[in-house]
Amino acid sequence: MKPDMKVSFAGLELVNPIIAASGTFGYGIEFEEIVSLERVGAVVTKGVSLEPMAGHTPTRIVPTAAGMLNAIGLQNVGVEEFVEKKLPPMQRYPNCRVIVNVFGQTASDYVAVIDRLNDAEGIAAYELNVSCPNVHAGGMSFGADPYSLEELVDRTKKVAIQPLMVKLSPNVTSISYMARICEEAGADAVSLVNTFLAMSIDAEERKPRLSNVTGGLSGPAIKPIALRMVYEVANTVNIPVIGMGGIVTPEDVVEFLLAGATAVQVGTASYADPRATERLARGLEAWCKSHDVEKVTSLTRGLKAGGKRLGTRD
Repeated sequence: MKPDMKVSFAGLELVNPIIAASGTFGYGIEFEEIVSLERVGAVVTKGVSLEPMAGHTPTRIVPTAAGMLNAIGLQNVGVEEFVEKKLPPMQRYPNCRVIVNVFGQTASDYVAVIDRLNDAEGIAAYELNVSCPNVHAGGMSFGADPYSLEELVDRTKKVAIQPLMVKLSPNVTSISYMARICEEAGADAVSLVNTFLAMSIDAEERKPRLSNVTGGLSGPAIKPIALRMVYEVANTVNIPVIGMGGIVTPEDVVEFLLAGATAVQVGTASYADPRATERLARGLEAWCKSHDVEKVTSLTRGLKAGGKRLGTRD
């Protein structure tokens, strides 16, 4: 029997729990000749800001032993061009939900971007980027400060006509605490984790390899930490958790679901294999079939130890 791969969260129904992560999949439509977009649950766009942003100068990506560092600097075309040129082609793939990653330097910027996006067709949800470590204003400055985060989520939730998801930074003392703040301020879901602040040095040149000096570490190296954080957050909040961090194989996806995620985002893997999202969607279905899993939703929060289901909340 073919397993049921559909998942739902925050009012969205996806054909499967595989989501292309922001910043690694363009605006979605760029991949239509490589990936069967109808087989991917959703795409999270590059961060969209009020005005176009050029991002940082090269070098912006550096490979590491088990992943990569990036300091792109949220390069994007701005909300007007996104709405006029990037978003409409994605309507050719109605089964692939479009989640727009929203970024601003001030809370008012976030509100203005969402207000403009509210008028556009084909958007399933918004993801607030409060966790990018590669910019000097906005981004992580919101995600690392509980008061700023609460205000931002509250203000954007009041104007958003689509579900609001908040992408959390791991570069905090307690990610569970930040997730709870998002929930209490009205967020419909949280996604985690974004990249870890890190750097790389060229010993011969005695210089940082990234033009921005520091960047965000992603890839398989961060997976064990990301899993732990997803598990902790899933046992703290009652809103859905979308997990990410070093996912490469179908088994990786299963681990995040067992830890408490409803769906997962795939990022760095798409750099090594542009068809990673589609491959994982097929691979997860095959895994479920071979393990007699009738519904993929049964895996979420399915972690067991000593015959007892772990992490159930009171």
